[in-house]
Amino acid sequence: MAAGPGHILTVNAGSSSLKLRVLADDNRVVSFRDSEAIGDARTLRKELEAILDDAPPIAAAGHRVVHGGGEFTEPTIVSPAVEEELDELADLAPLHNPPAVAAIRALGALRPRLPTVACFDTAFHATLPAAASTYAIPTAWSKRWPLRRYGFHGLSHSYAGRRAAALLGRPLDELRIVTAHLGAGASLCAVDGGRSVDTTMGFTPLEGLVMATRSGSLDPGLLLWVQRHGGIEAEEMERALERESGLLALSGRSGDIREIVAGIEQGDERCRLAFDTYIHRLAAAIAAMAAAMGGIDALVFTGGVGENSAPVRAASCAASGFLGVAIDQEANVLDATDRVISLPKSAVAVLVLSAREDIELAVQVRERLSAGPRPPFDSA
Repeated sequence: MAAGPGHILTVNAGSSSLKLRVLADDNRVVSFRDSEAIGDARTLRKELEAILDDAPPIAAAGHRVVHGGGEFTEPTIVSPAVEEELDELADLAPLHNPPAVAAIRALGALRPRLPTVACFDTAFHATLPAAASTYAIPTAWSKRWPLRRYGFHGLSHSYAGRRAAALLGRPLDELRIVTAHLGAGASLCAVDGGRSVDTTMGFTPLEGLVMATRSGSLDPGLLLWVQRHGGIEAEEMERALERESGLLALSGRSGDIREIVAGIEQGDERCRLAFDTYIHRLAAAIAAMAAAMGGIDALVFTGGVGENSAPVRAASCAASGFLGVAIDQEANVLDATDRVISLPKSAVAVLVLSAREDIELAVQVRERLSAGPRPPFDSA
């Protein structure tokens, strides 16, 4: 890994939240701020000012950008031209890219000479083979629009693969790892020798697993049928699939897996169906990711659900027993992360890891700035 340039500010601007971290060279977090509902430029600027005032001098910054389209397949030093290109990609991720660009501009206004790198969730999946990234749609469509499977959560999947290899004491390039980033949004990735070769999300983060309020994969014919019979417009359909589906719709109670599990304990049959559907899709997708690599050496759980829901880990591992997965039930329920929970007899190592997109951002910033001439650092 390239040598670090000093303290790195990582900026993770989501659709309704802002996570700021300052990491030292050894990736210790020395300062942080978490905020919800950053809805205007003034509030965003105040949050950035606050962490810049509180933290040690900053040498560089890294911004998480969800969608890099086909243009950005590696960490990229931010410039006015890059900002303009990111503006043009906004409609590919309308909930996530605009807040990231707003944060880039706000920090640029505060520290115009600070080296800043945009790091893309989609970039990790740029290595997907054509067979995994191509949709079987009319050629005229794919020539006219950038219609392909992009994949998401790339920063988390990349970190999880590297961290798993380190904990197992094995070279990353020798491992076939299925990384499961399970949170409100959820996706799996087949990490073969450190490279993404398949993933569950596609053109948008709607494809794939059942999620908290997102539907996951659907028969497109179902959507056409509902549109014809219900007269549903695109905006209403988008809202329904993004915010009114998933575990929330199945349970009629909540999109939070903890509420689903509590409902099961109270005898709620809809919660039972919601949980079983979630696990059914998850286990099937784990097998699909293993198939993409010709086998599996390790299964990693990360993200809010992956780290904290022992019932989800237990159920999905039980369903994956035919792959050789066997976990220690006592280790599974421990309140700790970054640990191995598989039994010694398990053919597949199973790990629980903290999601550390901030570390991956810092790593990518250091590597990118070490790859060429560095602009002057602004630590004022």
